[in-house]
Amino acid sequence: MQSEFAAAALPLRARLLHLLIESAQQLQVAPIVKYTALSLFAHRFYPRCLSRLEERANDVANWLLYPLRESNLQLFALVSLWISTKIHTSPHLSVKIFKSLGDSIIKEQHYTVRDYLEAEVVLMQEVNFEIGMNNIAFVHFEELLLQFKGVAKVGELVNFEAGMDIMDLLYEKEETSMLYTNPRSLAASVLVASYIITVPKQMLEFPVLPWVKFVTGCDEEFILDTVTGILKHVFDASR
Repeated sequence: MQSEFAAAALPLRARLLHLLIESAQQLQVAPIVKYTALSLFAHRFYPRCLSRLEERANDVANWLLYPLRESNLQLFALVSLWISTKIHTSPHLSVKIFKSLGDSIIKEQHYTVRDYLEAEVVLMQEVNFEIGMNNIAFVHFEELLLQFKGVAKVGELVNFEAGMDIMDLLYEKEETSMLYTNPRSLAASVLVASYIITVPKQMLEFPVLPWVKFVTGCDEEFILDTVTGILKHVFDASR
């Protein structure tokens, strides 16, 4: 109940992403499914949808887009997750599973299976059917961590779940979510932050910052600034 009140106090965009993340956890989907859905919804559909509405609000005929209610956006968040399961899961979760979940968490509107199918088409049209998801921060983070474990024994102590928790936290605020526009640099920064947070202090001897710079080619100063921001955000959130 407390988490529901806390989510209700967030800005609209953060509430929608909170719903998507919580839904992914409830459905117990793989991390790649969750982060693909977040990328599809937060960085493709949501901003493009708002931009197009501002440009030609009177021309938007579909009832799911105009007027753009929070309940409709909640539907699109779930549909993003559904599409992601189709990409990464075999067999993918059925639309009836998402409808059942939506019935329990979308309070202001009841949606039918047909509405979910229609929302899928609308969302795909809004993103111009561009659903390639290889270049997302989670994929780069997973690859970097695997490489790190291969070159340094201390890599085994870096907590994978901590990295995912950091990535989830960064979606809460729009300004930190903008870091996702540079997924490789963000992944490098998340790895360094996870290393600092989860590896015991007495074992923080590996030169992880120069290593990620060498492996990724990312700017060291940018990584350092991003890590500083991440740590501040993480510790603020833990208070």
